[in-house]
Amino acid sequence: MPPARSATAAPRRHTRTPPRRRRASARRPVRRIRWDKLGRIALLVVLAVVVGLYVEQGLALLSVHSQADQQRTIVQRLARQNRQLERQQQSLNNPATIQADARELGMVMPGERPYVVTGLPGR
Repeated sequence: MPPARSATAAPRRHTRTPPRRRRASARRPVRRIRWDKLGRIALLVVLAVVVGLYVEQGLALLSVHSQADQQRTIVQRLARQNRQLERQQQSLNNPATIQADARELGMVMPGERPYVVTGLPGR
């Protein structure tokens, strides 16, 4: 049964309170993962790693070229020195050179008579 009301009483209005609005600052917004942004960052990291590896290999290649140039210079210098020593060896094996060097040392051939001249100016 409905509650009794007096005839003079004003009818009650059933007022609804408006729904409370949520304050933006009171509650943190839900952060969603931005997969597109995360993917771009991951690709940039991978690109940086790959570029770093290529730079490292490029520097190693330049170092090898520099070492090869140095070794080539050493080989050319040694080849020149080797040719010079071969010419000197041929010269020293020549019998005329051997005889001239022996005479400078004061040696004589078998059967020759050595003479010594002394008292010359400048000696």
